[in-house]
Amino acid sequence: MKTIIATKISFFIMLLLFFGCEKKKEGTAELTVKMIDAPDDYQEVNVEVLQVKINHENGGWIDLPTQAGVYNLLTLQNDVFATLVDPYALPSGRINQLRLILGDQNTLMVDSVVHPLNTPSAQMSGLKININQRLSANQQYELVLDFEVESSVVEHGNGTYSLKPVLKVDTIHPI
Repeated sequence: MKTIIATKISFFIMLLLFFGCEKKKEGTAELTVKMIDAPDDYQEVNVEVLQVKINHENGGWIDLPTQAGVYNLLTLQNDVFATLVDPYALPSGRINQLRLILGDQNTLMVDSVVHPLNTPSAQMSGLKININQRLSANQQYELVLDFEVESSVVEHGNGTYSLKPVLKVDTIHPI
């Protein structure tokens, strides 16, 4: 009789442990990605953004629905920004890195002359920015990228220019 009672109690404890330890499904968080710039001496600095990707701890690289286009970085000042990704639902959890893929329509205007900006690494693998931010479920986040033109444009002695983009995460915060 004691064996039957002990077996029933053991079975009941196992059921409690099984259902009590069941992993809860994580919710989603929404992420918006924006881009800004600081002033510089050029007339225009145009950058073609093709794709924004996020590296998530559970899903690897995720292509975000990007508003692809050519953006004049010098217009993104004084609280003016370009929205690259509208609010997009991601699984809650840690995002490790952001990757910004640029196209080949990058130009610079100096003294009313347009010069091409060569950006080989940004077109192949993309600009990688470490994020290491946990997104909580049922929360909206805004990630603001600061494209630092002054440090990004390199003038060569032969009158040509290249873009070696310097980006930083200005903010990533709940909204």
